[in-house]
Amino acid sequence: MKDTSEKNYTDYEAFIRGNRIKVNQYLNFVMWFCILTGPAIAVGKLNGLYRDVTYMTCVYISLFVLMLAVIHLLIIKKWSDSYVASVITLMLFELLLIFMAYSHVQIYMTWFLVPLLSILFCDTTIFLFSVLVNFSMMTVSTWLITPYYSQVNAAFETTTDYFTDRMGGNVIETLIMTLVGYLMTMLASGYFKKLIENNKEINQRNDEILKNMDLLSSMAEIYDNVNILDFIEMTEFSVRDKNSRKFRFNEDTTHTIMNQRIKDTVIVDQREGFLTFTNLQTLRSRLKGKKIIYGEFISVEIGWFRAQYITVETGEDGTPTMIIYTTQNIDNDKRREEHLIRISMTDEMTRLYNRRSYEENISEYKEKEMEDDLVIVAADINGLKVVNDTKGHVAGDELIRGAANCIVSAVGKLGRVFRIGGDEFVAIIRTSDAESAANYIKGKANTWHGAYNDCVHLAVGFAAKRDNPNVDINELGKIADAMMYEDKEKYYKENGIDRRKV
Repeated sequence: MKDTSEKNYTDYEAFIRGNRIKVNQYLNFVMWFCILTGPAIAVGKLNGLYRDVTYMTCVYISLFVLMLAVIHLLIIKKWSDSYVASVITLMLFELLLIFMAYSHVQIYMTWFLVPLLSILFCDTTIFLFSVLVNFSMMTVSTWLITPYYSQVNAAFETTTDYFTDRMGGNVIETLIMTLVGYLMTMLASGYFKKLIENNKEINQRNDEILKNMDLLSSMAEIYDNVNILDFIEMTEFSVRDKNSRKFRFNEDTTHTIMNQRIKDTVIVDQREGFLTFTNLQTLRSRLKGKKIIYGEFISVEIGWFRAQYITVETGEDGTPTMIIYTTQNIDNDKRREEHLIRISMTDEMTRLYNRRSYEENISEYKEKEMEDDLVIVAADINGLKVVNDTKGHVAGDELIRGAANCIVSAVGKLGRVFRIGGDEFVAIIRTSDAESAANYIKGKANTWHGAYNDCVHLAVGFAAKRDNPNVDINELGKIADAMMYEDKEKYYKENGIDRRKV
């Protein structure tokens, strides 16, 4: 038979079915125990009690109880949780009482024991049915024994007098028992309904906690640190701590124990920012109305890491009451990010900054004032087309890379060099002598030689902010371009080259 004692009920109807199974099991055990009724009565007769009972009657009682116990066992095996089994259980006890009464074994309290036992089913229908059956059986029993007891009891002149007297008392006692038993059944039923509703809420809460713990366990595998900050209990708990210890903090605490350890590894330049981000006294106001906030910092031990706070539970005003704090090593991600940015901002052939980077640099000067020593240098390779046509693009590419190396070498720490077209270069530098810087670039180019080319000739132009105080960054670039083209024309004219053919 299925055991229901350990079940964690969250549904009242399921509880009632399980309770019927368990009560029927207990009552069947009682029936088997009642087999001892016969021997117990025989002992009473031996000591002068039950004078009207024979020893054979004691045997019959035990055999009758044995039969009822077997019948009951078969019924509850087949219909363990049904109303039928419960009702038959109570009726079998009533039959036992009738048999005992007919055998002149009078134990008056046992008639009211059966309805009281029905209260165990926590069902008003079963209880009221039990009362009705009990009263009917009690009436039948009284009718059966009236002829005998009216004769042996001189207080009653007729059988009717005895029957009326007994039934009058039975009616009053039954009414009292019905009222009290019904109230007890209602109270028990209401109590268990409330208990099961509370149990259901507890189970739901436990399920949520288990889901959260599963989530936290998964998070613990992703993050380097996972801490739970409970602002109701004012505790910090590390999910990854095998000791599962909780550390307490109070309203005056500015940083958790974990962040006090982490701050010592943060580089000096970012330490103040880290302490501001992890300040417990401002954390909840910063996180209010948000699901997550995060900051990225550099550790001298592991490189870049991300610290983030995630809202788990909030109060009625939306202020977080439970927060998950995590840290995660993102150094590899940052390196990949920097690499991608470098690729997107760099010319593949020359490794110089590309046109996109140049335009971003230029846009910065549209929003701020240019320094007086700002200089734009424009450079272009002379005769590249001839080299491509006569020596091939391998030689032409060598010329472009050679020009890039010469310009970078000449500019050095003065500024940045950009390749903005096929053989077009721009340098944004800071110098008080723009002309010398331009000539130095040309001088570097004149000394260069490669595997396919003996030299590289650059046309160079420049424009200094100091010399053009009233122009913007775009116009300054145009001035440098114009000067570069003048230098290019001069080169072709001096070398007798037809500009239209190159």
